[in-house]
Amino acid sequence: MHVPVLLQEILQILTPRSGGVYLDGTLGAGGYAEAILEESSPDGRVIGLDLDPDAVERATRRLDRFGNRFRPVHGGFQDAREILMSMAISRVDAAVLDLGLSSDQLEDPARGFSFRSTGPLDMRFDTSSGQKVAEYLQNISIKKLEEILAAYGEERYCKKLARGIIRERDRGSIATTEDLAQAVTGILGGRRGKIHPATRTFQALRIAVNRELENLEAALRDIPDLLAAGGRLCVVSYHSLEDRAVKNSFRERKRESGRWNIVFPKPVRPSPEETRSNPRARSARLRVLEALC
Repeated sequence: MHVPVLLQEILQILTPRSGGVYLDGTLGAGGYAEAILEESSPDGRVIGLDLDPDAVERATRRLDRFGNRFRPVHGGFQDAREILMSMAISRVDAAVLDLGLSSDQLEDPARGFSFRSTGPLDMRFDTSSGQKVAEYLQNISIKKLEEILAAYGEERYCKKLARGIIRERDRGSIATTEDLAQAVTGILGGRRGKIHPATRTFQALRIAVNRELENLEAALRDIPDLLAAGGRLCVVSYHSLEDRAVKNSFRERKRESGRWNIVFPKPVRPSPEETRSNPRARSARLRVLEALC
């Protein structure tokens, strides 16, 4: 089961209480939501959002014992304002976003997120809509793919890689995660440092098909304004693109008015003990924005 990253730190920051209303914008397996519901007993509420219908189903089963204190929704955090308005909720006491992939998503070959097992080239968070990566690649130009690899994968060999991937696509030889990983390895050569050669390519294509940065931008625009006075937004990111977007958004809010406080000047990182027990936590960065009024 997916282990929530920085869970104890987030609980200390959010201080859930009975009667509070909380938003978990990336529900996943339900770990944060469960902990917040337990801490806010007997009548704190959590609204949990996720684009992944499988995640919503799993979390609903896991949190069934909380009854109507938990409201699961199949939807993305970029639509949090509209979703809460539909529930007649205008303010929340705190919100949390964990921008990482869940273990369930990574370990399911059918989802196509990982190059470590063979599966369809999908990578969609919401399997009920949108383009799969395989479909996305069918019509993309070399120039556009180069831009995506550079912007979302920070891939220094983006030009060479884009040409090679399109060449293999046109040969009809990219149908699975293994095909794409082997194509990238063939173009770039073997392992570069600590990461697999295909890591940046998979990241870039996943971000593109799921519109991750655009959706994060929308969430960072809307969710802070849903916070009640004293409410806090916790965002856990895992790569520099996300962390930079969060940092810049929080700084811009603090500059523009006296309503906001950045709780920690530098991101909170997992302890050595946590990274030993949960290696996927090692790149996590937590930033916290507080509504002062």
